[in-house]
Amino acid sequence: MAQARSENFPVASRFLPRSLRPHLLALYGFARLVDDIGDEAEGDRLAQLDWAEAELRRAAAGTADHPVFRTLTPTMCAFALPLAPFEDLIAANRQDQVVHRYATFDDLEAYCMRSAAPVGRLVLGVFGLATPERLERSDRVCVGLQLVEHLQDVAEDASAGRVYLPADDLARFGCDPDHLLEEAQRPALRAVVAHELRRARGLLAEGAPLSRTLPLRPRLAVAAFSAGGNAALDAIEAAGHDVVATRCRPRSLTFARRLITTVLARGAGNS
Repeated sequence: MAQARSENFPVASRFLPRSLRPHLLALYGFARLVDDIGDEAEGDRLAQLDWAEAELRRAAAGTADHPVFRTLTPTMCAFALPLAPFEDLIAANRQDQVVHRYATFDDLEAYCMRSAAPVGRLVLGVFGLATPERLERSDRVCVGLQLVEHLQDVAEDASAGRVYLPADDLARFGCDPDHLLEEAQRPALRAVVAHELRRARGLLAEGAPLSRTLPLRPRLAVAAFSAGGNAALDAIEAAGHDVVATRCRPRSLTFARRLITTVLARGAGNS
């Protein structure tokens, strides 16, 4: 939970009614714990993810042992949240243990639909505002946000043996994935990052109409997610797309400007 403040977007935003904030933090706690198991746990991570799935089912039944899952139980029950999005997040972390590169953007997008889109679907469930159209828009925003994080974390991921930049895009710009962090690769890598950044902008723009279908307070909160992603992309652009030499995190003033732009935008596709 302590990591919530470091995200690109505000978790359990103050725009929302106080009664919903604990539920959003419960969702965040689950997603953060599962990600930490998949990325950082010592020992057999697949076995620990199996434990997380079993504990998830105990949480749905009200018999979980771990504090994060015990906190999750009231949220699952209060909003009748389905198990599938939770299971997808665990499945994405299982995939991380065996798949370290992606051949095409379509392959990467399919992964993001398991690693990111379920979060948006669960948030809409807590809001009580899930409709097919909103879920589709939410998926676009979440995939875009996941792509933003992949761009921010290129160096960290490569150091861990993972490359979330599509292999065909790397080849297109002459960037060698086996030597991604070497100085000689830096110009080609910047070109790849610029290309993926345009993709992320497009995804966030496709999802932008979502917030405008919501009541005021959820609208502000959802707009903040997109604003956080766009502000992070602004930081990458300001660094000349050099995500290896620069820690590209959104600045407060940029986030505020992006939030205002997102809230006041009119018409489909504005970013």
